[in-house]
Amino acid sequence: MPDTQAALEITPQLLLQAYAAGIFPMSEGRDDPNLFWVEPKRRGIIPLDGFHISRSLARKIRQNPFEIRINSDFAGVVAACADRDETWINAEITALYSALHEEGFAHSLELWQGRDLVGGVYGVALGAAFFGESMFSRARDASKIALAYLVARLNAGGFTLFDVQFTTPHLIRLGAIEISRIDYRKRLDAALEKQADFMAGGALFTPQDVLQRNTHTS
Repeated sequence: MPDTQAALEITPQLLLQAYAAGIFPMSEGRDDPNLFWVEPKRRGIIPLDGFHISRSLARKIRQNPFEIRINSDFAGVVAACADRDETWINAEITALYSALHEEGFAHSLELWQGRDLVGGVYGVALGAAFFGESMFSRARDASKIALAYLVARLNAGGFTLFDVQFTTPHLIRLGAIEISRIDYRKRLDAALEKQADFMAGGALFTPQDVLQRNTHTS
């Protein structure tokens, strides 16, 4: 179980300070108004030179089945991530990250089919660290493709740390690993000393861009 602490009032500025210290907030559920701080003993990250694209996923990316957008519906991505039976995203979490988005710190990467938002991921950029918060999928392979485009963007923008908080079997298949709290803090401190640009390369990447910037295709 992660180490937690009860949290009092959290502002967007305090939230950024928390990320810089290696902690993040969660709620017990959608209808629970309270938040608490989390600092996992074992942290999940995806090494930016180690994202795994299988041959079948590479074929899917080349087929270009989705329109990829950046920051066009941040609120929609957060709402979709919270739209499940059990969620740690409550109204205060939604408000806090919406405020960070307005200030340019939180971003969404979205997958669209026509007018339908069918997949996406959102997170926080600080220095050269990107903290992935949550993702959702309503179409086959949407979450894998979203992460592939996100990792390509982070590589293009000069990021050095992609924090996914906790590993899952799904993320491990894509290259996620667990590291110790001490190792994580060292990587975080180094990333915070650098600057990266989430919008480097513009709003759009092609499938070729994604495959070229993710070298671990096998």
